[in-house]
Amino acid sequence: MKPDDELCLCFHVTQRKVANYLRLERPQRAAQLADCYGAGTGCGWCRPFLEKMFEASRAEAAAELPDATDYAKSRSEYVRQGGGTPPPGATPV
Repeated sequence: MKPDDELCLCFHVTQRKVANYLRLERPQRAAQLADCYGAGTGCGWCRPFLEKMFEASRAEAAAELPDATDYAKSRSEYVRQGGGTPPPGATPV
């Protein structure tokens, strides 16, 4: 995944926005990433990846994230299987 690829497809939050939020705000818990433009508060698909980024930032390392195309396809499957409901305006399933 590239920095300008969307990590939260519901609220169009890019990996770069999350990385900058982690660097500047230094949240104490992964759940605080919701304060970064609502990341993780839509369908829920991105929460494990937000947690990966949070843990990597605490270890001062880079998070291993999937390719953006594979990521979006997997999120579509997640939603189709009833894993969550994207809000209006989210990247289409």
